Amino acid sequence: MKLTAHEEYGFRCLVKIGSSGTSLTIPEISEAEGISQAYVAKLLRMLRRGGFVRSARGKVGGYSLSRPASQIVVGEVLAVLGGKMFESDFCESHSGASHVCAHSTDCSIRTLWRRVQVALDEVLGRTTLQDLLRSETQMDGFLTTLSSSRTGVAHRP
Repeated sequence: MKLTAHEEYGFRCLVKIGSSGTSLTIPEISEAEGISQAYVAKLLRMLRRGGFVRSARGKVGGYSLSRPASQIVVGEVLAVLGGKMFESDFCESHSGASHVCAHSTDCSIRTLWRRVQVALDEVLGRTTLQDLLRSETQMDGFLTTLSSSRTGVAHRP
């Protein structure tokens, strides 16, 4: 599984806005993140349409969060920026030269991808932008706690 540039840079823009505490312009985000202004504009357009940021024009304009960071779910942002790793139509779009996949009736690979997607959905659905505003060490602790609460097993750092 690979994250796309859209997903990585989109999250970086969103984290930058969330951590700023104020509105930021496209040039400010571009400069801070090392992403072209055109690409930042494209990503912010996607995030605005997804309902995660809002824009204001004028001298004090720019982009800000459309709701509190604690209400912006990472899984929802990921869906807007790139979609899920395993969509329900995945098998139909990867049938090879045949009209129907040779494994459409009994597929252990499909079972694996579904299980991986469920695990991803669980973590991403319980993680918010507020969580991403933590330091790397704090985020690691949060994810360890999240994993422990899901399995009921304590994990050592």
